[in-house]
Amino acid sequence: MFKLPTRGGVVTTLFWEPAANAKATLLLFPGGGGGFGKVEEGRATSGNFLVRSAPLFVAKGFNVAIFGRPSDLRELDYTDRTSEAHMADVRKVLDFIKTRSDAPVWLVGTSRGTISATAAAIHLQGEVAGLVLTSSVVSYNKPGAVPKQDLAAIKVPVLVLHHEKDACPLCRPYEVPAILRGLKNASVKKLVMVQGGENPTGDPCEAFHWHGFIGMEQEAVDIITDWIARPVE
Repeated sequence: MFKLPTRGGVVTTLFWEPAANAKATLLLFPGGGGGFGKVEEGRATSGNFLVRSAPLFVAKGFNVAIFGRPSDLRELDYTDRTSEAHMADVRKVLDFIKTRSDAPVWLVGTSRGTISATAAAIHLQGEVAGLVLTSSVVSYNKPGAVPKQDLAAIKVPVLVLHHEKDACPLCRPYEVPAILRGLKNASVKKLVMVQGGENPTGDPCEAFHWHGFIGMEQEAVDIITDWIARPVE
């Protein structure tokens, strides 16, 4: 884990795990209030879909960088994730990642993290190779919801992965195509709706329900990494 100075008096945590001869670096933005849990025995312990799948991404040959939280916030709320301060933090983290590896960087967000990843793809033009959105926040009632952002500004390849049984009211599957309609200038864009998994438990907006691709983590990782290797519509 690194604590990176990102603004005056502010440090942002970053979990970093490299892969040998990495195909790309994945900058992961977890959902909820952000963060990746404690780091124990070299692993981030959050149950978030992206965080718990980090070893699977590394095994597929991808560096993993997990964006944590800045020291001046207890959590990253919806409005925080599109703010100038957040974009400044992301830029500094991105700059640091590029000193660790020259592999192309893809932004990958899940749930509330899709707000951060989308905003970063818009504001950091030319700095990233592509964008992956999983379990996207699509409710127009939420600040920063993905379809409400300036998606036409995004020119890199974009993969949108969603579970057709996602029961989170902020991430209703039938609203997800609005993202694709907004991506008018993406070089390649694709929506993948999946059906797999098993044994969803707890809050339908949390990590161990369909919203978090429970029971199909490897399949979800395979879809993401295979598409990054060859982005096609």
